[in-house]
Amino acid sequence: MAIRVGILTVSDRSARGERADTTHEAIREVLARGPYEVVAYEVVPDEIAQIKRVLRLWADRDSLDVVLTNGGTGLTIRDHTPEATRDVVDREVPGLAELVRSEGIKKTPMAALSRGVAGVRGGTLIINLPGSPKGAGESAEILLKLLPHAVEQVTGRKLPGGYEHG
Repeated sequence: MAIRVGILTVSDRSARGERADTTHEAIREVLARGPYEVVAYEVVPDEIAQIKRVLRLWADRDSLDVVLTNGGTGLTIRDHTPEATRDVVDREVPGLAELVRSEGIKKTPMAALSRGVAGVRGGTLIINLPGSPKGAGESAEILLKLLPHAVEQVTGRKLPGGYEHG
């Protein structure tokens, strides 16, 4: 059984059609190497209400296992993804966001500027990734082996080839 994933791109320019969204493609390439099926994809502007709307729909109505957001995690006045995510999650999973940052810093010091968060809403794990294709792809790579066990914990569902407690 595949892990059902949604990819939410948060980008004003991509939402307006001014820039192609290549970041979701980088994430998809990484996920293709694991037991993941991307079943939802959307681009929204960096507006808290729109980000929250999609996160709620995908968690509550569609019961996705994982939602990976990309974009909106920086320091500009228009970066709202962490705030929107915090507003919808039941509890945070700070270790995942810390892992993404700490591993990202090994490749670029700019990773320290990411404000991305991770958390759980119902049975859905939501993780904020950077907006650049390179940063998002590398971040997804970091999470690839952890996600099956995290999904098992969040959903209570045993996955084929899932984590075995030693």
